Amino acid sequence: MPTGQPQPAFVLIRPQMGENIGAAARGMWNFGLDRMRITSPRDGWPNPKAVAMASGAGRLLDEAQLFETTADAVAECHYVYATTARPRGLTKPVMSPEAAMRDAAARIGRGEKVAVMFGPERAGMENDDIARANAIISVPVNPEFASLNLAQCVLLTAYEWRRASAEITHERVDMASEWAEQIEIEKLAEHYEGTLEAAGFFFPETKAAGMKQNLRNLWSRMPLTRADVQMLHGVMRQMVRWKGRD
Repeated sequence: MPTGQPQPAFVLIRPQMGENIGAAARGMWNFGLDRMRITSPRDGWPNPKAVAMASGAGRLLDEAQLFETTADAVAECHYVYATTARPRGLTKPVMSPEAAMRDAAARIGRGEKVAVMFGPERAGMENDDIARANAIISVPVNPEFASLNLAQCVLLTAYEWRRASAEITHERVDMASEWAEQIEIEKLAEHYEGTLEAAGFFFPETKAAGMKQNLRNLWSRMPLTRADVQMLHGVMRQMVRWKGRD
């Protein structure tokens, strides 16, 4: 650490509890972020409670930069976002976390230095802090319970950064067995059709062809693995053996 990958700095403005700083570090590292800056932490720095809460992200705290003021923490940045639920009358662009992190990724791709500010737990950032930001990040929370914990807000924003900056596979199937080939599905269909034929299932004769077609269509609609096919063969064989006991 740090990773060396271009990324935004996450700036914790006057955080109050060491536990929240540690949880924020853990949330950042979950999504590959390691540029933490801290201004005037209430309980001093370093903070053993932060280290305990950070768990495996403790090294991120070792690399954290400490500043006295908000201005110092963002001094070399080209663009700064402030996370706040209350814009308080300041005229600013307001973005969702998703839109903001897409914008941040584009800016960083152009070589800009970007920071995201997070306010203290009790009352959030003051207007003097927000005035230094170029845009506001507003989380679409329940208006009847709008307060977000510092670490939760960091985690949510870090997640959106990951979505905006990394190649994400949004859906996949973890395979415990390979997909069955068409020939294996065909043999399964023949096994069931032949056994059911012998059992007199396809009755009356006038409906037999349609019933067989429906059964074949059922197999083709099912995404079967080789293990599935083997199990279904075994089910039918066991049913035949069980019937033979009569």
